[in-house]
Amino acid sequence: AVMDKYLKLRKENPLFLYKSYHIEESAHKVEISYNFEIPGLAEFNPGWSFSKPENISIADDLTFERLVFSLGMVEAVSYWKAVCSPEMRVECGELDSEQIKWWKKLYFSGLGEFFYVNGITADIDTFVNITSTGKFNNASEVNRPLSGCLVPIGGGKDSALTLETLTSAGMKCRCYAINDRCSIRGTVEAAGLSEDSLIIVKRIFDRSLINLNNAGYLNGHTPFSAIVAFSAEITAYLHGLKYIVLSNEASANESTVAGQDVNHQYSKSFEFESDFHSYEKDYLKTGIYYFSFLRPLSEFQIAKMFVSHKKYLPIFRSCNLGSKHSPDIWCGDCPKCLFVSLILSPFLSEEELAEVFGKNLLDDKSMLEYFIELIGQSEHKPFECVGSIDEVNLSVTLAIRNYLSTGKELPYLFAEYVSRELYAPESIDDKYTEYCKEYNQQNLLPDEFSEILKKEMERLL
Repeated sequence: AVMDKYLKLRKENPLFLYKSYHIEESAHKVEISYNFEIPGLAEFNPGWSFSKPENISIADDLTFERLVFSLGMVEAVSYWKAVCSPEMRVECGELDSEQIKWWKKLYFSGLGEFFYVNGITADIDTFVNITSTGKFNNASEVNRPLSGCLVPIGGGKDSALTLETLTSAGMKCRCYAINDRCSIRGTVEAAGLSEDSLIIVKRIFDRSLINLNNAGYLNGHTPFSAIVAFSAEITAYLHGLKYIVLSNEASANESTVAGQDVNHQYSKSFEFESDFHSYEKDYLKTGIYYFSFLRPLSEFQIAKMFVSHKKYLPIFRSCNLGSKHSPDIWCGDCPKCLFVSLILSPFLSEEELAEVFGKNLLDDKSMLEYFIELIGQSEHKPFECVGSIDEVNLSVTLAIRNYLSTGKELPYLFAEYVSRELYAPESIDDKYTEYCKEYNQQNLLPDEFSEILKKEMERLL
């Protein structure tokens, strides 16, 4: 039925327009607004607000214009997906055929989950045809001197570990966040950084999209980390920062659906990281270097390293539902909360875990279905940023062994694991050692950063 709706919407809305972007500069701010249109149906005007140092001006700056235009390309996908128009006409900025291929790949892979969950069969060659009819106004490329790191902070354990490790090693860091949250400010403070080292930008969503969703137009997951990448690039450029240091790990590369190339975390994967890297070099040309510091590591290693920094335990939040609350919380009902609870379970006591989440998730019967997905006993993992099935099983096995060795009663989910005859502690120590030593070579870490990471691994693992 959804497939019929998809085809019907495409037929009724053959065209999506990326009409224009508008840049407004004042002493401390750059305001950007976009104009997208589905002719005959809706117009959208999302926007962004970036802070900037007073001595920097972006008037007549072609490099900045390219950055703003590109952020619009990734912003557009959220609005395009309401009707999935077969043609997207880009009436501002410039795209050559290689760039069009690049954007189609990002849209298609980044919407993999959207298509899958909505039951839509889409084909990379025909799902959208992108044409570019625009031209850039400005003539001069600007080369800025760059130094230091911009670390995007989401409030979770991964970015806290990156920030803690880099600042302890003496790296000059500023932090980046889209919209404000308590856990983000808390992380920056716990890392010992001043309040003004945090740069917060504002993303202004066009609410009329929600009206379309409520009226039954298509809705679903979009590649949010690509929005982080392009907007962080603008922030780094305005503030003269050389490195954008992400905290995506090796586990983000695993497909969410067994046997299919559908990854909830596509824009957190190494594939997107390398693609963005070459796009930067070929088209944006800022000299900013985008990479993920934790890419060599698995979620399991990160969890083990993270818990050694106890000061973050009361502060960090990884729950997407809970982040919509103010202050942000662990909702205690979603697969993400359960995953974090499981991956930390070998390293924290039952009491410490319950203190983090406000309750004992491992003893919660309503979590069984998510548990089964996370341990790989169903056809897909939850559509959330969670670790690999292997790591979850390793964590659960280690935690169960801790319980059994101290004679403590197993919580409900662990008892269920044992009764399904999945508990196999035999080769677990070898596996544990292997995981702790692992260093995924598929990464873009500059040498000085991999030195820091390897030292910290030796110290903590």
